[in-house]
Amino acid sequence: MLLLCNYYVTYRCNAACEFCHFADHEKFKNTKNTDLGVFEDNVYQLAKMGVKFIDLTGGEPLLNKNIHKMAELCRKVKMQTSITTNGLLYPKFAEKLAGKVNLLHFSLDSPDEEEHNKIRRIDCYNHVFKSLEIAKSIGEFPDILFTVTNDTYRKLPGMYEIAVKNDLVLLVNPVFSYFGNPGLSDEALDYIENFVEGKPNAYLNKAFIKLRRSGGNDPSKPLCKAVSRVIVISPDNEIILPCYHFSNCKVKIDRPLKEIREMEIIKNHIKMEGRYNFCKGCTVNCYFEPSFAFPTNLYGIASLSSKFKYGFNKLVKQKLKKYGVIK
Repeated sequence: MLLLCNYYVTYRCNAACEFCHFADHEKFKNTKNTDLGVFEDNVYQLAKMGVKFIDLTGGEPLLNKNIHKMAELCRKVKMQTSITTNGLLYPKFAEKLAGKVNLLHFSLDSPDEEEHNKIRRIDCYNHVFKSLEIAKSIGEFPDILFTVTNDTYRKLPGMYEIAVKNDLVLLVNPVFSYFGNPGLSDEALDYIENFVEGKPNAYLNKAFIKLRRSGGNDPSKPLCKAVSRVIVISPDNEIILPCYHFSNCKVKIDRPLKEIREMEIIKNHIKMEGRYNFCKGCTVNCYFEPSFAFPTNLYGIASLSSKFKYGFNKLVKQKLKKYGVIK
């Protein structure tokens, strides 16, 4: 069953992160943003199909001037929404987005200003903290998203200190290998896992670490559910198959989504999910998070404790704070 929609509302970005292919601004400069009317039509259909979660992603999603209207629409159809932003444009959209985004993530790549700006290739470190301050002042409960690489994993203590100081959750996001980017070393995996253990303000999906230690997805025993549980939609109104990161097929949305999902091409991709040659060793978080949503195997079970901890921080603690039970 479909759980998640990764909706690319733009391919453009105003940063140029070392670990992200959207840093190639020349490649994406002529791409268009998702049309609001098209988005609205698709979201209503997705809701009827049972999709519960939607990630409004990019690129930098706030480069789509209608992002607040998109988030509002998703909330209207009772979808849980997530947005990850570098913070540069958040002050412009803060009031418009308030109360419309369930999971608001601000990317921070280092506790050191110079290093963060070097990784992002733009001066945006202080914008992150300004955006965090604004978000909290209007009753939002943002997270800090730390994409951990082999060069930055030892900065975890400093990142955690920032999270605790600001009473926020630190999302520890292990970088994955794709488009030529290297994965994490065993030393980095050990360090990350040991550091996060027992720290209430740090979230790490333990299944991600387990997956990397086992060598990633094995096409002979596939773990990925990138097609059956996820639908990926591009700014050009196409379904990307089997996933964005290893797309080898695009299906134009020129008929109802329910009809498209019944097409042979989709059914064949479901049969082949995780089984293609390029699926070997895959650890792309965007698809394994929903793939491990149900404890049908050891990976699903491994993810449960971290999900409970995050759920407590994001749902229980936030409601207690909102109603003044705790400060």
